[in-house]
Amino acid sequence: MLKIDFYVQHLMRHNATGVELVSGKPVKFLFPTGDRQSNKPIEHAQVVQLVQEAASPAALEALRASGAAEFLHKSSAGLDVRVQLFAAAPGTWKVRLLPSADETPPRASLPDAAPAASGQAAKPAARGAPPQVESVPGEPAINRYLRQLVAMGGSDLHLSSDVPPMLRVDGTMKKMDPTAPPLTPDELLRMLMEITPAPNKEEYERTNDTDFAHTIEGVARFRANVFTDRKGPGAVFRQIPFDILSVEQIGIPEKVLDLCWLSKGLVLVTGPTGSGKSTTLATLIDYINDNREEHIITIEDPIEFVHDNKKCLVNQREIGTHTDSFKKALRAALREDPDIVLVGEMRDLETIAIAIETAETGHLVFGTLHTTTAPSTVDRIIDQFPPDQQEQIRVMLSESLRGVISQVLCKKKGGGRVAGYEVLISNSAVSNLIREGKTYQLKSVMQTGKRLGMQTMNDCLLEHVKAGRVAPEEAYIKSNDKALLKQAFKQNNIPLNLGGEE
Repeated sequence: MLKIDFYVQHLMRHNATGVELVSGKPVKFLFPTGDRQSNKPIEHAQVVQLVQEAASPAALEALRASGAAEFLHKSSAGLDVRVQLFAAAPGTWKVRLLPSADETPPRASLPDAAPAASGQAAKPAARGAPPQVESVPGEPAINRYLRQLVAMGGSDLHLSSDVPPMLRVDGTMKKMDPTAPPLTPDELLRMLMEITPAPNKEEYERTNDTDFAHTIEGVARFRANVFTDRKGPGAVFRQIPFDILSVEQIGIPEKVLDLCWLSKGLVLVTGPTGSGKSTTLATLIDYINDNREEHIITIEDPIEFVHDNKKCLVNQREIGTHTDSFKKALRAALREDPDIVLVGEMRDLETIAIAIETAETGHLVFGTLHTTTAPSTVDRIIDQFPPDQQEQIRVMLSESLRGVISQVLCKKKGGGRVAGYEVLISNSAVSNLIREGKTYQLKSVMQTGKRLGMQTMNDCLLEHVKAGRVAPEEAYIKSNDKALLKQAFKQNNIPLNLGGEE
């Protein structure tokens, strides 16, 4: 694939009106509502290379002679793109990619959809029909389904024996292709084993479950879980984009960013499976990587978002590949001179205990738990310990906990999803309530602590509904205190239609 086509893919994926690449500056995506930038700049050598690969000799000669040129480029996905070139100063080129006047970027109704990648062609589809992606010669067979997942803007690919491939798109399950036949157990197992690493094959044969990461260069990374159910083998692939979303893109509350400037303490990101915890953590780590000069160690199962070294040195360790377990890696991290440690999952008592100990001894620790509210997160941690240790853990947690961000993903009106955040910021009142075992009062502290950046989930959901981003019914489904949210809707004259009952 030509390097220029990588940016054409992003132009199509984000439904942008153009892409602008300037030597030494972040890549800029142009939208009618305002521009967005990538997280890191593009080097001059990269700009020169992508131009030289795609431009005709006549266009390059015009660029040398007059400092400007334009040519038409047909991308590997079949989109005609106008390429405008400017060489205003030595060592600085500007390149603009714009859909040609007679082209409309495909799949405009799917704002998060990505194009067909290198070596494949997307079959013309009827209006409203999903794009059809062909297999790439030499690639594993399962890659076609994964490319299709990306092309349709899905978050998860579900493969089950005797069932056609399914996708989760904007939170809703749907068939990848209504005409596709079911996958037989033998066919599915062959596809899965083709990409499963040898240690994971052994684990799957022994336990009927295994987790690993799979990458399609230039398309996306995928977190895979392979399992067995009553019908035979199955798998779920979660899409992990190469690009880490910015703070602005995911809408993290401003006060949460203050937690990224701490020198020590425990920060927890919680929520149910599929609520975007990994995305939020990746964005927070990337923010630190952009703004601080520290040593970051991440411990994950498997590694999801890949962090390049920016201002920070980042070491990423994968369970099963680089270390045996979270607790062993976390214990070893104390001897690896870290400033910041990310624990992908605080699964058991010992891991939680070491994480709290690490936070107490002068490190900033980020972790995740599968809890749905900030108060229940505190209770879950304390309840992990035997009764005779709980008093001591309350004291340790009251001193080390700095913040809890609980989140859910809501379906947006018109497509896409938006996160709802509940935020608990530790202060003297929060510490006292944890120490005294009065976690049931934490919700009241969040309601009265808005000036400190705290908010309840209902506060956030109500704001989404008022702004027209989320339907009242969707917010009601995602709320943990439905009676209180229903009351807030009435106070704000917001109709709630629950099967004809309001």
